[in-house]
Amino acid sequence: MARDYKSAVLSFRCLCSIVFVLSGFSIASFLCWFHCTSTSPCHKQTQLPDRYEDRPIDLLTFASAWNYLDFAPGRPPKLLKIAVFVKKWPHRSHAGGLERHALTLHLALARRGHELHIFTTSPPNSSFPKYPISSLYFHLSKPTAAGYLDQALVWKQFQSQNSTGRPFDVIHTESVGLMHTRSRNIANLAVSWHGIAYETIHSDIIQELVRSPDEPQSYSLTERVMRVVEEVKFFPSYAHHVATSDHAGDVLKRVYMIPEERVHVILNGVDENVFRPNIISGGDFRSKFGIPDSKNLVIGLAGRLVKDKGHPIMFEALKQILKENKKFREEVLVLVAGDGPWGTRYRDLGSNVLVLGPLEQAQIARFYNAIDIFANPTVRAQGLDHTLLEAMLSGKPVLATRLASITGSVIVNADVGYTFPPTVDSLKKALYKVWGDGRIILEKKGQVARHRGLQLFAATKMAAAYERLFLCMSNDSAKGETFCNYEDPLP
Repeated sequence: MARDYKSAVLSFRCLCSIVFVLSGFSIASFLCWFHCTSTSPCHKQTQLPDRYEDRPIDLLTFASAWNYLDFAPGRPPKLLKIAVFVKKWPHRSHAGGLERHALTLHLALARRGHELHIFTTSPPNSSFPKYPISSLYFHLSKPTAAGYLDQALVWKQFQSQNSTGRPFDVIHTESVGLMHTRSRNIANLAVSWHGIAYETIHSDIIQELVRSPDEPQSYSLTERVMRVVEEVKFFPSYAHHVATSDHAGDVLKRVYMIPEERVHVILNGVDENVFRPNIISGGDFRSKFGIPDSKNLVIGLAGRLVKDKGHPIMFEALKQILKENKKFREEVLVLVAGDGPWGTRYRDLGSNVLVLGPLEQAQIARFYNAIDIFANPTVRAQGLDHTLLEAMLSGKPVLATRLASITGSVIVNADVGYTFPPTVDSLKKALYKVWGDGRIILEKKGQVARHRGLQLFAATKMAAAYERLFLCMSNDSAKGETFCNYEDPLP
């Protein structure tokens, strides 16, 4: 009773504070509220209970990430017809996290034998990729001027396919690929959230704190609070919600007030057959790019080299360290994979920073094997960044910003890596700590990181969890189906 009362009070404070801000309270008051609520007990990581009683688990009310559970690896108990709405299908190396998630998940489900119908936009200047999978179908349409799916057109495509053969067992939309105006009253629909407005408020706070004096003040915080209110209003239009991080799942239930049986945490996963330790490929990568053996520490950065990925902070931290510490200059090399405006700035730091440009998937896998630690200084507090997961599965420790989604699901302790508050001074201290620990300690952390990665972030674990959710959503109790129950013992 006391716990329920405390949770209710915290949720009430969250909602009241939003109203206070909208009523004209200062940003300073809002920052104080956000700090208090984001550090409250309700934000602690959801832990998997040590023991469950000897009875089936109701998956629809399972509070922890489904990735912790072991689902049968054999043939699916029944094959589903699944509709998928995604704004853009990934092309080569130019894909964001949402698109890469869609590619990894739905190709895996199609290879499992499920009939997948992907409703997405046609690429403007390139051919659409082809896959040798007979159960995979694409329905392309011209995007709107803003680059989104034309809702009227894709809905007609969907209705046509829904009336062909058997109707869809499950409908899955990646974020708002299918708008809430179309999703109302569809019971067999699930939406995956790769970022929600409430999380982004933290990013806006960071951006304001690191803003240089010559930059104009942003009013995004006030706009973001309004966006949270809008999301709280329309999110219930989706029947089931998949949160891709523990933190997002907590927020959906506590702040957005979605009933717990409609919120399911399934952490992102990456291909464990691609991202794995390989000393030989790492050595080949170092030789190809002329990385000298004299460097005792190789730090890797990868992704979009833009402001909201934290590169201004990383650039300034490296600039100061390289200027003030001769021994660091002699022993450390930073490899930067990706493209964006900060690539040119990194080149200006001299021979201690090697900018590689964008890399294909096979190359990025070798890149991870060539480094000693992967760093992700993102200030964008949304979802789980795939690069962290790829590095961990490659057996590398990680260094990342202390954001709720990261500390709640990925870097849960110092055994797998390092975290830092998003300031230049804090990042400098973290980089010095990594350098001081050295390769032996980093290798041990990398082994622990890989073990955690295989347990939670492998693509097969993610796909198995989604498959079971979709089976549960299509459960027919009249036929004796019990897909919403989990009876296997937990490890």
